[in-house]
Amino acid sequence: MMLTSRNSSSHPVSFILLGIPGLENSQFWVAFPFCAMYVVALVSNITLLHVIRTDPTLHEPMYLFLAMLATTDLVLSTSTQPKMLAIFWFHDHEIEYHACLIQLFLIHAFSSVESGLLMAMALDRYVAVCFPLHHSSILTPSVVGKLGAGVMMRGLLWVSPFCFMVSRMPFCPSRIIPQSYCEHMAVLKLVCADTRVNRAYGLFVAFSVVGFDIIVISVSYVIILRTVLALPSGEARLKAFGTCASHICVILALYIPALFTFLTHRFGHHVPQVVHVMFAILYLLVPPMFNPIIYGIRTKQIRDRVIQGCSRKDSQLKA
Repeated sequence: MMLTSRNSSSHPVSFILLGIPGLENSQFWVAFPFCAMYVVALVSNITLLHVIRTDPTLHEPMYLFLAMLATTDLVLSTSTQPKMLAIFWFHDHEIEYHACLIQLFLIHAFSSVESGLLMAMALDRYVAVCFPLHHSSILTPSVVGKLGAGVMMRGLLWVSPFCFMVSRMPFCPSRIIPQSYCEHMAVLKLVCADTRVNRAYGLFVAFSVVGFDIIVISVSYVIILRTVLALPSGEARLKAFGTCASHICVILALYIPALFTFLTHRFGHHVPQVVHVMFAILYLLVPPMFNPIIYGIRTKQIRDRVIQGCSRKDSQLKA
């Protein structure tokens, strides 16, 4: 069933999400590891937010950015995983048209926010390593808040035209999306009109956001590397590398599946659909799951607070 609006564009009442094409008979079992990853992402990110909120010693730029990253990860994973699990376990393949657009908006907007936060965290590491005595005076809570707000506004403003342009275009009779969630390029393939402007804008957003962030991150770490290698003490060099190691792991966990998904959507026509869909799912699951774990293990203050909290709960249960 199609609805027609005043501007003569038409859209279906709903779409059909296939899940993982080629694995229809295995989706029930494939959902269990995805569910486990989602639960780990929820628990670890909520724990991280609680620890940072309740410990005044963690109200520093690095941990404030980390709290923003945890919030972004919660939005990203929760915008897709509940519906995905409903598809796999309960065969609930239908998604309402406007719900699909909202999901599309949340995925792309908060992916942009996550990339921007990694850039801001790279700048924080640059200031911490290269200007340690002025770190707190340069990155004040006000500056951190403005950086976070700027990253958020960039994501919202850059991605909003996606939904606006798609909502004003006519759709073909087919309602089937060979994905587990609504993604811009997958939805665009159902449009019965010239989509060159939409595709060009999508490329512009991808290169302007990710390209800019990767350049800033790369330049920051080149300067950090030069500064660290110039340190006279081997112990000081090891400590400086250690402060950046967790951030580098988080960067790789986000950008590797993200770039694979982006490139295969546009140029990887010979990549099996099941491979593309699996990477698209992992792109929204792996970073939210690993980010708090990596930072929790690498950051002594967070690790100690979590251990103290668990010990206190054990004592209360024994009492």
